Amino acid sequence: MKALVLSSGGVDSTTALALAVEQYGRENVVALSISYGQKHDKEISSAKAVAQHYGVEQLFLDLTDIFQYSDCSLLRQSDEDIPLESYAEQIEETGGETPVSTYVPFRNGLFLSCAASIALSKDCGVLIYGAHADDAAGFAYPDCSPAFHQAMDAAVYEGSGHQLRIEAPFVRWTKAQVVKKGLELGVPYELTWSCYQGGDKPCGQCGTCLDRAKAFAENGVPDPALQ
Repeated sequence: MKALVLSSGGVDSTTALALAVEQYGRENVVALSISYGQKHDKEISSAKAVAQHYGVEQLFLDLTDIFQYSDCSLLRQSDEDIPLESYAEQIEETGGETPVSTYVPFRNGLFLSCAASIALSKDCGVLIYGAHADDAAGFAYPDCSPAFHQAMDAAVYEGSGHQLRIEAPFVRWTKAQVVKKGLELGVPYELTWSCYQGGDKPCGQCGTCLDRAKAFAENGVPDPALQ
């Protein structure tokens, strides 16, 4: 069995990559890193470092043009500021009825659809991504939810002639549980990048920075990105 893993260079996708390497062997794992018009390239740089660490084949795809019409605050054409507050605070502001401002329109749906074509072309039988429960909470990122995963898996399974399944091993886990598993696997979290800003050091204030810091703190270890 070969596996293709969506690899963004962040905590969750890197843990998913480590899990795939453990399960299938590095020679049977392909990492796919996707550009989507984000305001910085730190994610891709980190994804390259992670793939090199694990010695897996890495592919790249640029979907920037598809998101050119979006005003999502993560994208380079947007004038919107990236919120410097926790996801819980952002969810409270939206009432849990609409996605947060850093939700890129149907990003995971597009990523998984494109990745499915590549996975089939690379003779992979499984496609893995690192969605987790914290991101799906309060409708913040609806394309990280169990319902979304089940629907996409069913569609890809049927559309591939039963050749490909989608796995989201952390879809019902908190980020703290993801980090716990990663620590057990010896994941090189010092190579990863989560911050929505593109500086030399994480800002420590955006939603993903706060979420990440909390996950490491709950495991009683410092975040190596801040060392």
